[in-house]
Amino acid sequence: MDPPLPWLSPGDPFPPPDAAWNENSEAPGLLAAGGSLDVETLRRAYTQGTFPWFSKGQPILWWAPDPRMVLRVDQFKLHPSFIKTLKKFRASPVCTVTVDKAFAQVIRACATHRRNGQNGTWIVPAMVTAYEALHAQGLAHSVETWIDGELVGGLYCVALGHAVFGESMFARVTDASKIALAGLVCITREHGVPWIDCQQNTRHLASLGAREMPRDLFIAGVQSLAEAPSLRWDFKSVYWSQLLPN
Repeated sequence: MDPPLPWLSPGDPFPPPDAAWNENSEAPGLLAAGGSLDVETLRRAYTQGTFPWFSKGQPILWWAPDPRMVLRVDQFKLHPSFIKTLKKFRASPVCTVTVDKAFAQVIRACATHRRNGQNGTWIVPAMVTAYEALHAQGLAHSVETWIDGELVGGLYCVALGHAVFGESMFARVTDASKIALAGLVCITREHGVPWIDCQQNTRHLASLGAREMPRDLFIAGVQSLAEAPSLRWDFKSVYWSQLLPN
């Protein structure tokens, strides 16, 4: 039987991450419920390796899974067909990657994007509002993929110093979200960020090079990285050299 789930009032401290339900529970990694989604609460949560994830009709649920899925940016897998796609994209004058140009559009597209095996979305309106507030404070960012002036894909993430937490992505044309992820990998490599948090293990993330990390090591790394100066969040075409030969 799972232990009682702590209920948080706004402003309450989070339980320690190792108090999360274990792998034998009905919801491995579930840490607490309740609380609020204000900027300071989200900052505290991410710093201790905790994130919100819940569906319509549920209370706010907080998670700290063990292990944690992490993409080490020097291990990002470029399959030969995708290398061709990236080279073609980089060479085209109508194809661009931008940062923070369309955060509201990106998060709403992620919220409405249909995914195989999923009914509905966890990016409920309260989450959209919360992450837009984080974005306004410089703590959440979007990476956008454009073709001929049209937004065709993108992702958004949370960033505390050099700690980067991937949240969600979408694509309206083939590989558009993967191009945005490649752009994020270039940005993080350019600035010496070692990994991007991917939260939970999926076959797709594993195919891109993401691997599991013990929660205690992940949290220690996050707390150290979060103390580093904030990144310069932009994208320059020269950044493609982090992945592609000139």
